[in-house]
Amino acid sequence: MPGYKHLLTLTLIGATLFPALANAADAPAPTFTPEQEARIGKIAADYLVAHPEVLLQASQKLQQIQEEQQASAATQAVLKNAAELTLDKNTPTYGPEDGKVTVIEFFDYQCVYCSRLAPVMAQVIKENPHVRFAFKEWPIFGSRWATSLDAAKMGLQIYQQKGAEAYLTFHNGIYATGHNEGKLTAADIQQQAKKVNFDAKKATDVEPVLEEINHLAQDIGLSGTPGVIVMPTTDATEATITVFPGLADKASLDAAIKKAGG
Repeated sequence: MPGYKHLLTLTLIGATLFPALANAADAPAPTFTPEQEARIGKIAADYLVAHPEVLLQASQKLQQIQEEQQASAATQAVLKNAAELTLDKNTPTYGPEDGKVTVIEFFDYQCVYCSRLAPVMAQVIKENPHVRFAFKEWPIFGSRWATSLDAAKMGLQIYQQKGAEAYLTFHNGIYATGHNEGKLTAADIQQQAKKVNFDAKKATDVEPVLEEINHLAQDIGLSGTPGVIVMPTTDATEATITVFPGLADKASLDAAIKKAGG
């Protein structure tokens, strides 16, 4: 009965070696004698030597489960902080105030992956005039490179002084320099600020805003930049939220916007 033995072996392996993949609540674990446990271990070991692909399959399945759990936790955190994500008046936004969908990006101007995302986001903004875009300045590299923090402060100050169009010009201009990973200079920042006629003498204190953004990112569970969230501006549900804890391509962003729009 080779088929039965094969099935029994897989069952024993699943029950003894990969309990994370089983639902322990469905049934109590079986009780074996020491002799039976030794025999099961021998059968399982022999099978894995003959079929090492089982380990790979189990590892992939476990990774899938963990990713799904992490995604669910992130979505719940987004729901808990929905108003701070989409309706915060101190956050630079671009697009219609009554837009039904909001795309939120957490970024650092020195982040190389944020730099790669910038032209993608610019294209998404261009193609979606009905969508709101919220820019969460999160200078996580500020302790390493001072210009990371300086650029973030300047961006917020420009938004407060000059509005959304000037902010987006500055934002895209910084990334257009191609200077990241420590290469962004004070001269780069001043040059982009000059393009929008920013008056440094009228600049306001934006440290509290940066602190709020940092706390929000931590509450959501983001571990780095970029981080992108696509969701309805109001009345979001778990089914209408997409969280990208890293670089996202245009097709994925387009699909997330469509999902959020219902």
